[in-house]
Amino acid sequence: RSLSASLVLITSHPSQFYGPVEMFRATLIMLCLGLGRVGAFVVAAKPAPSRWVSKVAASSTAVEGEAGTESYRLFFKEGKANISPWHDIPLEAGDGLYNAVFEIPKMTKAKMEVATKEESNPIAQDMKKGKLRDYHGPIFWNYGCLPQTWENPNEEHPVLKCFGDDDPIDVVEIGSEAMAQGTVAPVKALGVLAMIDDGELDWKVIAIAASDPMADELNDVADIEEKMPGTISGIREWFRWYKTPDDKPLNGFGFDEECLSAATAKEVIEETHQAWKGLQDGSIDAGKLWLK
Repeated sequence: RSLSASLVLITSHPSQFYGPVEMFRATLIMLCLGLGRVGAFVVAAKPAPSRWVSKVAASSTAVEGEAGTESYRLFFKEGKANISPWHDIPLEAGDGLYNAVFEIPKMTKAKMEVATKEESNPIAQDMKKGKLRDYHGPIFWNYGCLPQTWENPNEEHPVLKCFGDDDPIDVVEIGSEAMAQGTVAPVKALGVLAMIDDGELDWKVIAIAASDPMADELNDVADIEEKMPGTISGIREWFRWYKTPDDKPLNGFGFDEECLSAATAKEVIEETHQAWKGLQDGSIDAGKLWLK
């Protein structure tokens, strides 16, 4: 089908014409057409940097194993010793900014993440049923997590009535530069989406790198809608559909799918930081998570 015909069919009777894989790919097409800044995205990220962008002194990264295999690990180091990107990097970067650990550069497909159950928490490719995980299409934003945070799977959200996903809180960075895997960069929190994935609460903090040319113009959700229209809806739809090619249901969003304010994002970040502190002081059971 032609692109225009496909879009008409998708928006009218999507399930009649497409299976999950086609639907997700069609969603990617619509996002590319709708997001003004997608065309400026860098297709491939730079190699992993030896120095971090953030003000984390004398730190570096080192790769072990081969990319695209189960053996691949990206370790974070202080001198010759391994450190944890989850526990050792401070959450706050000063001036109201947060440090973000980037796991997946924009326009890539490998599902990389901080390995919370492994010693030193290196970045590794996620596995499902014995297979390395890849997205079925590229993600259009830099994706990572905020260190020293944790979404508590033992605590029910009072409004959404679901529990945390047992991971550091996710961050979706909407700037123009592709952040290489292992980059740690100060970001400004602009809003947050309450995604519900398989019954678990999986917050998505929307942020922009402090170094991005747009950073001074963006302070809250309304600024994103005005200066970068389509970005928030694009993020919401990408995460709504991305698991459907694997015959998984659509992901949902709490609070009537609203992207909540920057102030609320900071409250959520602080709540997850306090939960992480509970892991550290032993007041919350860590289960199989690796702690310092």
